[in-house]
Amino acid sequence: MSTIVQVLNIWISPDHDFRGQHGKGRKGVDMVPVESITCVAGKGIKGDRYFGHKEDYKGQITLFSEDVARDLESDLEIASLDRSAMRRNVLIAGVDLNTLIGNRFQLGELVLSGSEECAPCYWMDEVVKPGAHEWLKGNGGLRCRIESGGVLRAGSSELEIL
Repeated sequence: MSTIVQVLNIWISPDHDFRGQHGKGRKGVDMVPVESITCVAGKGIKGDRYFGHKEDYKGQITLFSEDVARDLESDLEIASLDRSAMRRNVLIAGVDLNTLIGNRFQLGELVLSGSEECAPCYWMDEVVKPGAHEWLKGNGGLRCRIESGGVLRAGSSELEIL
């Protein structure tokens, strides 16, 4: 069964902002908005900080839910959440990402495997609002491996669990 989802935003980051920064503060590396990304099987997203990171890496591409973002805004009384602050590659609407954990699925021309929740880090309390780290547990997004690459573009896309 397939469904139509909306790929609302896509980002890449040339470098890490938080990794290795415990006790040092952020590096200040913003996510870069793009209209499309080129995904390479087993490697990741061209131009992203995790491209070729390590063999069989679980987070070659990461997804975050617009529905979760709206609930976070409402529950923590955030006027306007910067979705890129989540440090995920793709903002998507129309699918519960937790249902994709452990599943292979096609998103447009990509074949991905949902490897695990993209667990939030404690930095979320700084970049979003105090309490965000705890709130996001179980709702942090989805880490995926890229099994078959291609181009993913913003807009409507078909998603099918394989």
